[in-house]
Amino acid sequence: TMAPALLDLANWSTWAVCAVIKLPQLAAVRAARSARGVSVGSLVLELTGFLVFLKYQIYYGYPLQTYLEYPIIIAQDVILFLFILHFSGNTKQALLYAVIFVGGWYMLTLQKWILELAMNLCTLISAASKLAQLRCLWQTKDSGQVSALTWSMSAYTCASKLWAT
Repeated sequence: TMAPALLDLANWSTWAVCAVIKLPQLAAVRAARSARGVSVGSLVLELTGFLVFLKYQIYYGYPLQTYLEYPIIIAQDVILFLFILHFSGNTKQALLYAVIFVGGWYMLTLQKWILELAMNLCTLISAASKLAQLRCLWQTKDSGQVSALTWSMSAYTCASKLWAT
């Protein structure tokens, strides 16, 4: 088995990276005052997957250290989402998205099977999120404000969680 110190290092490094994971993306969008190349659909899918995973972890009483990075990333994604809506002139849509996400958050636990089904779809949702972003890049032929550093940090956190889990 893995030494507890290595497991702690993997967890702490993942949380540290997650604390700043979206900052390069946020900085790029803010500096350019544009969300060109960043897919709204991708971000909606990513947020959906993260919210489902977080709700599942909370519902089943998992220890906080197993999912602490999700509230951190969700907060950054929400800020990024607001930036995208603002710079694309769609700020008024923020309220609609907020109602949908909050409503979805509560609907997940109306019946246990809903949460179970949503959790089983999380991998598909995550993959769809990445494909939506790649499709956006392909269509615009411009990486615009997409941050390679953010994607690299995301790859690291995935690898470290796979290793630690």
